[in-house]
Amino acid sequence: MASRTNLDMDVLRTFATAFELGSFARAADRLGRSQSAVSTQLRKLEEQVGQALVQKSGRGLTLTMAGESLFSYARRILELNDEAVETVRGAEVEGWVRLGLPQDFAENWLPSVLARFARAHPKVRVEVRAERNFHLEERIAKGELDLALAWGTPEKSHQVTKVASLPIIWVGRPDWRRAPHEKLPLLAFDNPCEFRSAGIAALDKAGIPWHLVFVSASLAGLYAAAEAGLGITLRTPFGMPKNLTQLDPKTYGLPKLPHVA
Repeated sequence: MASRTNLDMDVLRTFATAFELGSFARAADRLGRSQSAVSTQLRKLEEQVGQALVQKSGRGLTLTMAGESLFSYARRILELNDEAVETVRGAEVEGWVRLGLPQDFAENWLPSVLARFARAHPKVRVEVRAERNFHLEERIAKGELDLALAWGTPEKSHQVTKVASLPIIWVGRPDWRRAPHEKLPLLAFDNPCEFRSAGIAALDKAGIPWHLVFVSASLAGLYAAAEAGLGITLRTPFGMPKNLTQLDPKTYGLPKLPHVA
């Protein structure tokens, strides 16, 4: 019987992280390693599987067919590994956690995360609030939440950890068009809103006239208005409905937008 090859979990995590983040440089920063160490681990993984996993594409690297297959398995293996460790370590943890997060993550991301957390920590009760950013900051300040995932950096809080930076994008229907000389119809939250402020600042800087045609207190309301063709809104690509699309600034004559942390 041929001997089995045991993939190195640490190397597998580096490989998966590199292609989840889109670059070896970001993976090195996330994992606290040098880029040369990340490259060395990739070569080790290729030796273990006996296949080339990446190939040059312009100035960057892309996955080969073998790499794409292994990437899919790697994510599943690492998720199972992490769940096993969390379950064993957290089996006796008890308590109550009050979590707040933006509406963007409540529908697509939250259910699977809560299910995984419940399996790892069955004795922990989790109370979740999906609300506007400024409501989350208010609840944190009042002690009504233990932890919040929020956009931006609250001015009055020093206990903040940056976990990601996402691009702000223009969102609308695939068939959305603005008639010549028409003011851009904007869909947005009430103030304060980082996305609304970023969009208006970019439009004003580019000299593009605009007007608010729909204001909503909920993300679902904004997306519904966009799906109805009333105008366009601003968000990140995360959790965007399938009936809407990211509008390319060059194609639609829109200004580029910054990232939000």
